[in-house]
Amino acid sequence: MVMTWWREVLYAGHFELAPKYQAENYIQHNPNVNTGRAGFIDFFTKLGRKPMNPIPKAMPADQMPVVSGARGDFVWLIFEHEDKDPRNPANTYHYNSFDVLRIENGKVQEHWDSAQKMAGSGEVKTGVSPKPPMQWNTGKLSKEEEKTLAMATEELKDMLQYGHLELADKTMDPGYIQHNPNVPQGRDGFKQFMSRVPGRTPREIKPEWVNAPVLTLINGPYSVMMWDRTAKDPGNPNREYKWNHFDVVRIENGLIKEHWDEARINPPAAAR
Repeated sequence: MVMTWWREVLYAGHFELAPKYQAENYIQHNPNVNTGRAGFIDFFTKLGRKPMNPIPKAMPADQMPVVSGARGDFVWLIFEHEDKDPRNPANTYHYNSFDVLRIENGKVQEHWDSAQKMAGSGEVKTGVSPKPPMQWNTGKLSKEEEKTLAMATEELKDMLQYGHLELADKTMDPGYIQHNPNVPQGRDGFKQFMSRVPGRTPREIKPEWVNAPVLTLINGPYSVMMWDRTAKDPGNPNREYKWNHFDVVRIENGLIKEHWDEARINPPAAAR
């Protein structure tokens, strides 16, 4: 249902079909788009795309998510994008964006993504959830999925939040695949990069997270975790806004094998 909505409404531009798939009181967490189905339609119709007729039976491969899944009340999607490398515009690089949709009464009720606020987006009325995301149905875990959760927690909590990068030697595949464009490939590349992050000094590992995700979805070998983050509003540096950060980890043969997040390559600092 979510991918049909995406194809007919978002891709093909038939926003008159939005009521078929989206609740009227659709809750929007993208910091650039007003909450509500009407806010969604207004934002995308102003982009000026003409509707495709007839509606394509399928989207082209480069418009499809590279990884996707569904769990409980949620659907999660990862898209891959290409952009010019700010360090050398003759080159390009790939990065990822994320969308999480919550389904209620057969329609898309709530949406989170990895977008940050764009300059010029002005005042935006973002949505308010009726309850924390983890209190909706996130599915009952199988034994294998419990292992997936444990390993993803070891990487994202014990290694990264408590600083114990040595754990990677036992639980991370040497050929670890990294989709963050700033981090080298492989287990050793992960360790070397993360060890240089300021403040990552090993300390006693505790059961609780230093900074817990607000949503965790375990879907077979995939762990999808979402965090609330804040940043300065580009239109008003005295004000902050909320956006969402994602980490997706894939387990293969009992080892942490692959990782995605929304990181992009930042332009090099200007010379003084």
